[in-house]
Amino acid sequence: MAAAEHDFILNLMTVLGSSAVGGYLAKQLRQPILLGYLASGLIVGPFGLKLLSEVNQIKPLAEIGVAFLLFALGVEFSIAEFKRVKDIAVKGSLLQMGLTIALVALLATLIGWVEGLTQGIFLGAILSLSSTAVVLKSLTERGELNTLHGQAMLAILIAQDLALGLMLAILPALNEPEDIGRTILTALLKVLIFVAAAFAVGRWLVPPLIKSVARTESSELFLLTVIALCLGVALVTDQLGLSIEMGAFVAGLMISEIDYADQALAKILPLRDTFASLFFASIGMLIDPIILIQNFSLIIGLVTVVMLGKAAIILPIVLRFGYSFKTAFITSFGLNQIGEFSFVLALVGKEEGLLDQDKYLLLLGTTAITLVLTPIWLKFSPRIADELVNLPGLAKYLRQFQDTKALSIPDTITDHVVVAGYGRVGQVIVTILQNQGYEILVIENSEAAIQRLRSQRIPYVFGDADSEMVLEKAHLEKAKALAIALPDPTSTRLLLKRALEFAPELDVVARCHHNSEIDVLTQLGAQEVVQPEFEAALEIGSHLLATLGENQSIIQSVIHAIRTNRYLSVRPERTVNLMQKDLSDAASEFNSNWVKLEPNSPLDGMTLAAANIRNLTGVTVMAIQQKDETLYYPKGRTVLKAGDRLLVVGEREELTAFRDVIMGRCMIGKGYNHWVTLAADSTLVGIKPIDIQRQYNVVIQAVRRHGKLYNSVDEIRELQPTDYLLLSGERDRVEQVTQLAVLDH
Repeated sequence: MAAAEHDFILNLMTVLGSSAVGGYLAKQLRQPILLGYLASGLIVGPFGLKLLSEVNQIKPLAEIGVAFLLFALGVEFSIAEFKRVKDIAVKGSLLQMGLTIALVALLATLIGWVEGLTQGIFLGAILSLSSTAVVLKSLTERGELNTLHGQAMLAILIAQDLALGLMLAILPALNEPEDIGRTILTALLKVLIFVAAAFAVGRWLVPPLIKSVARTESSELFLLTVIALCLGVALVTDQLGLSIEMGAFVAGLMISEIDYADQALAKILPLRDTFASLFFASIGMLIDPIILIQNFSLIIGLVTVVMLGKAAIILPIVLRFGYSFKTAFITSFGLNQIGEFSFVLALVGKEEGLLDQDKYLLLLGTTAITLVLTPIWLKFSPRIADELVNLPGLAKYLRQFQDTKALSIPDTITDHVVVAGYGRVGQVIVTILQNQGYEILVIENSEAAIQRLRSQRIPYVFGDADSEMVLEKAHLEKAKALAIALPDPTSTRLLLKRALEFAPELDVVARCHHNSEIDVLTQLGAQEVVQPEFEAALEIGSHLLATLGENQSIIQSVIHAIRTNRYLSVRPERTVNLMQKDLSDAASEFNSNWVKLEPNSPLDGMTLAAANIRNLTGVTVMAIQQKDETLYYPKGRTVLKAGDRLLVVGEREELTAFRDVIMGRCMIGKGYNHWVTLAADSTLVGIKPIDIQRQYNVVIQAVRRHGKLYNSVDEIRELQPTDYLLLSGERDRVEQVTQLAVLDH
């Protein structure tokens, strides 16, 4: 007995230790951390170094990790948000699973990969499931749980998890068609009884129980009660023949609406992450490299067919429910893997004779590879979607799926403040601005938030804030400022870049989530970047200084200096490797290029500020390599020199315009430069840019029309209303043309 206990502790230590090392290496290589867990499981498992003496001892702990993952999701789950995605959760998931099962059954039967339609249906059921654990972990790491594509993915995944219980009960009966009707009825009855019982317990027993435990003010008792509730309900569903994850999710729902939900979540998160690492490592242990090598071409073919096939099924379904092409594309490539619980179905199928040993091993290898590829797909799919939308042949067709779903904007809106995101931060911003009498326009993609905006009669646009079509509706060229309060760092960066394409001189204030985002957002053009934790510290510090008797003007001076310097004096020092990683991650979301400054370039010897690169071309200089030194996030006073290599990000036409500038093919504006929006009834509407230069001696260096940059104004035959013009020349003449541009007849 002592030896068995010793082996268990050794195995647990081996898995956790190797997972920590694998996760660390994955982070250093700028890969999702769960890939490190999968690799560590492969290395220490029975097909690797065989460091584990008893793999089966780890599996129960891995199941606990899955249970905690789904429990945490249930606690965070919002009934109001679910109502917004209920159609795609119910109808969309049924369509997805039904079409996948039907197509797989048909194709597998026709090509002879299965013996009969029954096995084909079973194979389709295995392939129809996606991975809740991997997708949930990836979305959490990327901060995308509350995005539109994140909500759509989770809606479909939750429905799949609920359907898994039915599949486990029904599919074994495929070998006995005469009993299938009774099996389906029995499974449905079990689900109905469980849901009814869970509703009753969650409404009348759980709240008073949690409240009583919380009153003891014992953290240990509270944690033990939460764990017992999670695992207890999961055990009940397992005994009913339903899925463990279904029970854990329902257990989370039981406490999601009570006052102690946040405390329960905070207590369970460390356990969730610890046991989740065991789960991902256990999947890695199932991967047999020998099988992969021996059947490499076949498995790669299966991976390609499965991932592209599932994406092709999911994409039109998501579009059908009114989502944009970008959201549908990310969702389809986020759910195109085979789920980890397909292992459970596959094992049942092997035991029931619906799957032979060879196909079982091939499925394990295929599933493992699709799980490994999922975080990579999620990382690059937004960029691929943007590229597809801009392809000449597809642009017109795909952009019809990017229109806003609903909007409530006054026709005459002008001098307004656009607020992107109407969560807790966005609501406070809107209240402050409204109380001071400012015109507000909110961009939001949550139906629950839109309902609040409607009831409060606040103008809004319903859609993804980083969508070009949505930004065009927001009339940024007539706005005074933009406040970004989005929960997703990636969307924040994309929105900032695209907003400045519509209005290059727009005053943008952005909320960031991590220290590493401060420099990136500032470099991309944000006038102010607010880090909530630092702001809280500054407020506490200012109160303490006041309490200690410091003069109020000195306190304000200290706080202002810290903010002006982008919190650098209070930020932890960052290594070059970390800055390089952050910059690489940010640049990967845009079109980016390293461009060399040739000796004859007109930028040689100029400062970044004097070159006016962002205004003139739209690109942002993110880094400069000068000899053996790399300057990350260079400031305006940085002097450009021949031989420098510049990392620039921007749209294709912006990068082309930048190359024209550094090669001297485009004149750099001398004197005063200013962007102005052309009013609908301006006397300049219909005039050619060259005529303005001749008449007023003011050069129109660039024009932005619907966000697109025209750096060579020769392409602009006549100026149109809402064109955004970059004027360059003597200050008094530029101001004269500005008055003509904004004044009506």
